[in-house]
Amino acid sequence: MATDERRSTIRQLWPLLAVQDIERSIGFYEGVLGFSVVGRADIDGRVFWCRLERGGASLMLQQADDEDGPANGRGRGVALYVVCDDVERLRAEFTSRGLQLPPVSIAEYGMTQLFVPEPDGYSLCFESPTEASFTTGAFIDVTGGK
Repeated sequence: MATDERRSTIRQLWPLLAVQDIERSIGFYEGVLGFSVVGRADIDGRVFWCRLERGGASLMLQQADDEDGPANGRGRGVALYVVCDDVERLRAEFTSRGLQLPPVSIAEYGMTQLFVPEPDGYSLCFESPTEASFTTGAFIDVTGGK
């Protein structure tokens, strides 16, 4: 394909996480991290899948079953990086809801980062840009400052 006119636009990415206890996970993402459930599917009155959003971030959760393999180590190797405007403020919000968190850190490439423990072991990092992240090319504002 030589031209962009033949390419379809990709609009969003919604990772799907298999979780051991979907009710617990929904409680964590809603009650602690401030996400909202925007879609869900139930069988016999019990949720087995949902989609959550906060700002421009979206992810899906699905109740794990036998075909997903053992729960031990399920999240190993999966890292979700959520870009936000102020990691320090987000840390204060999360800790006010009872989450014990380490201090924020600065990555080698200049992003301010906060690693948050997730109930199923997925690596969850909230990060915000610093001046250094703009100069290293780690962060490029594609929104035009919006």
